[in-house]
Amino acid sequence: MPAADAARARREGEVLHLEGRLDRAAAIGLWPTVQALADGARTLELGAVQALDSAGLALLAETAARMRAGGAVQVLGAPAGLAELCAAYRLDPQLNYAGAPP
Repeated sequence: MPAADAARARREGEVLHLEGRLDRAAAIGLWPTVQALADGARTLELGAVQALDSAGLALLAETAARMRAGGAVQVLGAPAGLAELCAAYRLDPQLNYAGAPP
């Protein structure tokens, strides 16, 4: 049985849901799955993410960038630590680098 905070990704229509703890180990393990699920997704739902570190943020930023290749992306949810990490890495709330074109 998976741990309660195990990181998971799933897709429902145009929504890519991430949940659990997004740390270095989770980012490495989820990378191939999330990148495959990102194509065609328009919304990145983070409401069930319990915590993240800089590796988790890198996964989110790269996923959002991949999703933006197909058009506008909406990022929903604000897991603990996201705002602070975004500020430290100069990412806006939609996970764009500050000053980057939309």
